[in-house]
Amino acid sequence: MEHSQIHTETNELERRWASQAKLLNHMYAGRDARSVLEHVLSQQFDGEVALVSSFGADSSVLLHMVSQIDPKTPVLFVDTGKLFGETNLYRTQLVEQLGLLDVRAITPKVDDLTEKDPKGALWAENTDACCHIRKVVPLANALSGFSAWISGRKRFQAVTRSDLDFFEVEEGRIKVNPLANWTASQVLAYAKDNGLPPHPLVAEGYPSVGCMPCTDKVASGEDPRAGRWRGQDKTECGIHFSSASTGGAAHSI
Repeated sequence: MEHSQIHTETNELERRWASQAKLLNHMYAGRDARSVLEHVLSQQFDGEVALVSSFGADSSVLLHMVSQIDPKTPVLFVDTGKLFGETNLYRTQLVEQLGLLDVRAITPKVDDLTEKDPKGALWAENTDACCHIRKVVPLANALSGFSAWISGRKRFQAVTRSDLDFFEVEEGRIKVNPLANWTASQVLAYAKDNGLPPHPLVAEGYPSVGCMPCTDKVASGEDPRAGRWRGQDKTECGIHFSSASTGGAAHSI
């Protein structure tokens, strides 16, 4: 197939998905997160959707909702090899408590690490490159074959997320943000009402938990994600706005 034909077909697919996302946002405006998830998991994308979870500070709410609708839903956990030990323990705790049946640990390729991060210290030299080989590329590979994926992003988390819709288009598939319009207090209330344990680092001042070398405590009044890549002009790892290629650098970094 010629390059021009592939490009044309890709653009046509993007247009169809964009139209679908617009329709879904109109249909579910004002509806709750559970309704959005039930539509995605049990109707339109049944068997073609995965939940991507960091098992971070706010992850338990969405994981609980998914477990109540369909515990067989694939849950993709990007294990960068640089996570806090507490995050891995928290993952084990939630998987057992919620009865999740298909949690997949997504790891970077050994060849990529050997070639681009042999000393394991790329994060100190180039955080974008580190995120790319440890997060962006592994997730892009893992999402191959899925028509949609579910994200736990929320508008209150950062100014870069203030305009989130329930449904978006990214990389030729639909991305779903069921908790887009939730507040921090709603997250806490839901977790309390459903007996969900908090991430152990939240009590220590980490409202947003990522990789250990690039996550700092957050002071009162700061943006919840202010501790991520502290001191850098960087607010996202790249998985939410990249055009990842397994063979090269993401366009976003």
